[in-house]
This record gives sequence, structure tokens and C-alpha cells, in this order.
Amino acid sequence: MMLKTGIVGTLITAICCFTPVLVWLLTAVGLAAAIPFVDLWLIPLLIVFIFLTLFAFLRRSKEEA
Repeated sequence: MMLKTGIVGTLITAICCFTPVLVWLLTAVGLAAAIPFVDLWLIPLLIVFIFLTLFAFLRRSKEEA
């Protein structure tokens, strides 16, 4: 479960980081004023999900061995 959460979170955060999907979404919802602050929480969130994925993968590989 933790591995799936890490992978899905990493993919969604990476899509929002490297494409303007999040900017379009925030503009459509009416939160365009938050766009300058997106990088303040999006990059650390990507790092957290990458570490979660790695942790879950290493934990899973230790359990199988």
C-alpha cells in the first residue's frame, strides 16, 4: 500500500511540477493568486514522495528476501 501511494504521489506531483497542469487547475478554480507560491510546496512534496517510494521499495525487498 505504501509503495502504491508513493508511486502515485510521485507521478501526480511530477506531472504538476513539469507541466502547466497545476497552473491551469488553479486558474480554473479561481486560485490564480497562489501560482507564485506553488514551487514552495510542490518541489518538497515531490522529494517526500520520492523518498516514500524508495523507502517502501527497500522495505518490500527486505521482506521478500
